[in-house]
Amino acid sequence: MNTDGIPCMQMRGGSSKGAYFLAADLPANPHERDDLLLRIMGSPDERQIDGIGGGHPLTSKIAVISRSADAQADVDYLFLQVMPDRAVVTDAQTCGNLLAGVGPFAVERGLVSPGGDLTTVRIRILNPAVRFAEARVQTPGGRVRYDGDTVMAGTPFPAAPIGLRFPGDAGSVFPTGRLVDRFGDIEVTCVHAGMPVVVVRAADLGLDGAESPEELEENTGLRATVEAVRCAAGPAMGLGDVRDTTVPKISIVSPPRHGGTVTTRTFIPHRVHAAIGVLGAVSVAAAVRTAGTVAHTTGGSLVRTEHPTGTFDVDVTLDGTGSGTRLHASSVVRTARKLSDGLVWPRKGGQSV
Repeated sequence: MNTDGIPCMQMRGGSSKGAYFLAADLPANPHERDDLLLRIMGSPDERQIDGIGGGHPLTSKIAVISRSADAQADVDYLFLQVMPDRAVVTDAQTCGNLLAGVGPFAVERGLVSPGGDLTTVRIRILNPAVRFAEARVQTPGGRVRYDGDTVMAGTPFPAAPIGLRFPGDAGSVFPTGRLVDRFGDIEVTCVHAGMPVVVVRAADLGLDGAESPEELEENTGLRATVEAVRCAAGPAMGLGDVRDTTVPKISIVSPPRHGGTVTTRTFIPHRVHAAIGVLGAVSVAAAVRTAGTVAHTTGGSLVRTEHPTGTFDVDVTLDGTGSGTRLHASSVVRTARKLSDGLVWPRKGGQSV
């Protein structure tokens, strides 16, 4: 460990922002690692004023990267969510937005050699269960290119495109074994195609579905209902007691307004996402394209998901039918940008967790 400062790269990955570390630069012991990250990010403090966190779950994220021992991957990616206002660091979910920065970071740190103008980085995602992804990074002249013309909803400025592809597996995307579950008086579809998500019709919550994140967060009755559904869905999805975890997410769906496939508003789980998470969008897309779910609409493999700040396109291919539906593959295009690279100094202190 470098006691004078710890190497850290800050990146915008997708519509999130986080700190990227090599695993070798952090303590191997998870308890010591999490305590250090709390002090680096400035938690617990809702403003994270004494650290580099941004005071919001979407800007208080960590990516830990290392060479992979798996022959199917070049690097391993562990995602950690740091709570701004609580001394909590959790690995209960992954983050598909920060995933967009893993490929560029791996090339920048010399874990993967550039392969011409386009470099494919094979990534093993370690949480919550091992899965794989491929990132296609632009590397003209052997250097990562961040500038480009791709505008991604959820961030105001263009950048170079990064293609992400996720192979499927043999398991059903419906973890309860049903296309529709009922928790209290509310029908939902529980889906896991990369991120555990509970899909709920807006009308069943007394909503139009186009409300702003601020409106939804200020509706205390709605938040209580959403949390009750989430806590009931957790055990049914095999996640156990989820009161203190960040999964499952709740995605509220309604008809599209702007030529898309579906409108979404997503609790993550207590704040409302300004856009939608990458793997959360894949899960919603799987529900949309499976007959019998609360979100089903007919169409091809492309699902255009409308969210508070734009749209997010997911290309999803499914195998099987009904509750036995499996994800064959999915792909998205994201962007990422390096913001800073150097050393970060944690505040001094004892154990925080």
